Amino acid sequence: MLNFSNLALRRSTTLLFEAVDIKIYAGQKLGITGANGCGKSSLFALIRGQLSADQGEFTMPLHWAVAEVEQETSLSERIAVEYVIDGDEELRQVEARLAIAESKPDPMVIASCHERLQEIEGYQAESRAARLLAGLGFDEADIRKPLNSFSGGWIMRLNLARALMCRSDLLLLDEPTNHLDLDAVIWLEQWLRRYQGTLLLISHDRDFLDAVVTSIVHIENKRINLYRGNYSAFEGQRAERLSQQQAAHLKQQQSIAHMQSFIDRFRAKATKAKQAQSRIKALEKMQLIAPAHIDSPFHFEFRAPRALPGSLLKLDHVATGYGDTVVLDDIEFSLIPGERIGLLGLNGAGKSTFIKLLANQLPAFRGDVTRAKDLQIGYFAQHQVEQLDLDASALLTMQRLGPELTEREVRGYLGGFNFQNEKVLQAVKTFSGGEKARLVLALLIWKRPNLLLLDEPTNHLDLEMRLALNQALQGFEGSVILVSHDRHLLRSVCDDLWLVDAGSLRRFEQDLDAYPAWLAQRKSRGNGAAELSAASSQQNRRQLKLQLSQLSKIEKTIAKLSAVRERLEQELSDNSIYDAENRDSLSASLAAQAENHKQLVQAEEDWLSLSEEIEAIERQSS
Repeated sequence: MLNFSNLALRRSTTLLFEAVDIKIYAGQKLGITGANGCGKSSLFALIRGQLSADQGEFTMPLHWAVAEVEQETSLSERIAVEYVIDGDEELRQVEARLAIAESKPDPMVIASCHERLQEIEGYQAESRAARLLAGLGFDEADIRKPLNSFSGGWIMRLNLARALMCRSDLLLLDEPTNHLDLDAVIWLEQWLRRYQGTLLLISHDRDFLDAVVTSIVHIENKRINLYRGNYSAFEGQRAERLSQQQAAHLKQQQSIAHMQSFIDRFRAKATKAKQAQSRIKALEKMQLIAPAHIDSPFHFEFRAPRALPGSLLKLDHVATGYGDTVVLDDIEFSLIPGERIGLLGLNGAGKSTFIKLLANQLPAFRGDVTRAKDLQIGYFAQHQVEQLDLDASALLTMQRLGPELTEREVRGYLGGFNFQNEKVLQAVKTFSGGEKARLVLALLIWKRPNLLLLDEPTNHLDLEMRLALNQALQGFEGSVILVSHDRHLLRSVCDDLWLVDAGSLRRFEQDLDAYPAWLAQRKSRGNGAAELSAASSQQNRRQLKLQLSQLSKIEKTIAKLSAVRERLEQELSDNSIYDAENRDSLSASLAAQAENHKQLVQAEEDWLSLSEEIEAIERQSS
């Protein structure tokens, strides 16, 4: 158990939080939320023993193994899979003792070491590490490469795999999805749901939090409050409390009125009906969550594009790629104003390649690309953040874009992105990753584009900025093409989904909730039906058929259990259930939630095991 008793913590002269009385029990999974600078990372530092409480005390079991993602890595020639295995410290210690014992030799110690290796599954360590690396997007060739051959984003994935390799009692994860794409996020989500230890997770991905955690620790106004349920449940509970404030109500109504005006303008127009329907769905969600974000520091919207041509661009049998390598071929695609498209696909399938083609940063090897004369692209990608003038201030950066603007006008505009007071005069090199991303978005929005190409725009953005971007995109009149691992953003913004797979681009006819199942099938079955039809063994085909049928049944069971989980979380998000007269109902709901979680974890483990068996049979048949 983690026990915080009347605890207060400062950083320098700043009081982060005080009077904290919280108990976190073994096996709980908690999301840590709060505004930037509120003390989330300092809380982790306290748990790791890097900070001491200024008042009160914090205790945890001395024997607990704690795992976290290392932020700094000494690059070397050590190969990736061995680096990840190093995360299991006890395994490496036993191996070292065994090597010494074998050099003497010492039969008793040798026998003891082999016995311990058996107990901790040390003989399966390499296969366990390889599975972690595969889940995070590394292929078989990658795991034998040296550390110094990987870029920064892939090093962070290696450090994440190393943390997961540790057989920990407590896992501390601070923004683990920042350097992941959607398929790796989905894999990590499933892994964490099966994790048996205690999890403390800092994340700005609301769908990720909803799927993984069972409680929220929220840091606000120098207090830490514990809320039962996932992030959506927390948002509802906090919204109910804050909606009593008149200021919250007024601000919510202003935001709702802004979105309603778009719906009223375009609901009756056939060409805009689909976009209006998506706004209606977003509005329904927004009415639920808006009060929980009344204190957001972000207030901005997209200005109307200077022009909206009838057709923005068209690709006719286009191929593109890098150097002599064709990544995408025979692409047929057209885009008109108002379309909102989310791109899906495996890591490395070519989503960013397609975005770069549209942004005219990659050439068409063949085929025709037709761009409207008045096409104005707003392109957000990580390299835009990296190309900022680090010595310039936010004020100067903005004035270069709009030299006609007064300092007061620039300050007013940048204030909507929470660049306040002296912050606008600081050099960009002093900014955090999130602040740089916000500045790039501010520059992009000022240009009044009619086509937004957004490649992972939410990396390093906190929950409040993500919500503000989401709401701003609802009122954007141009077109959007979005690549993101933030499923809430994809679900709220995009009307259509397209799939980049095997060098081609096509519509994804299902919804976003069906994508994890497609992803699992794509990974475990390779080319699916084509591979099955090519299997030479009739016995293998019969076995595959039976196991695929069983896999389908398990997937249906998982869907039913997930529905029950959502119902229970909704019950537990109702504050009235915690009243004294509802004690029996609370106990029943908590017991049902625990049993549901147990069954769901078991079903997911059965699904994973069966998928691995299917994959093994397919390899034998290929």
